Amino acid sequence: MAQQVHEIMAADPVAISAQATMADAARLMRDQHVGDVMITADGHLRGMVTDRDLAVRGLAEERPGSTPVGEVCSPDLVFCRPRDEVDRAVALMREHAVRRLPVVDGDRLVGVVSLGDLALERDPHSALADISTADANS
Repeated sequence: MAQQVHEIMAADPVAISAQATMADAARLMRDQHVGDVMITADGHLRGMVTDRDLAVRGLAEERPGSTPVGEVCSPDLVFCRPRDEVDRAVALMREHAVRRLPVVDGDRLVGVVSLGDLALERDPHSALADISTADANS
C-alpha cells in the first residue's frame, strides 16, 4: 500500500500572522530551526514565508525588519491533503518547483511536507536525508 502524506509530514507547523514582522519571522525560523513559517489567520492557511523570501523580497529590496511578512510571503500556495499519497506530493513539488508543501485538512493547516521528509522516506541513506537529520546550525 502506498504511503500517505500524514505519515511523513511534520505536524504542528510553525505559524505566525500576516501582521508579524520580517524580523519576527526570522527569529522564529532561527529559534525553531526551520526555513519556513506558515502565515495563518485563525488556523487557516494564508501564505508561507521562507528564509529565501526574507532575503530576496525583503533584504534585497531594502525593506526594514519591521515590514509585515504578509508583504513578502508567497500567498498563492500549492498544498496537499493528509490522505494524499506521497507520490502526489512528489508530483506537486516537481510540477511547481517547490521544496515545501503545506498540508491542509479541510480548511485547516495541519502540517508541512518537505524535500527532506521525502528523502528520509524514499532513501534514508541519501545525502539529503543525512542533511535533513543533522543537528541544526545555530
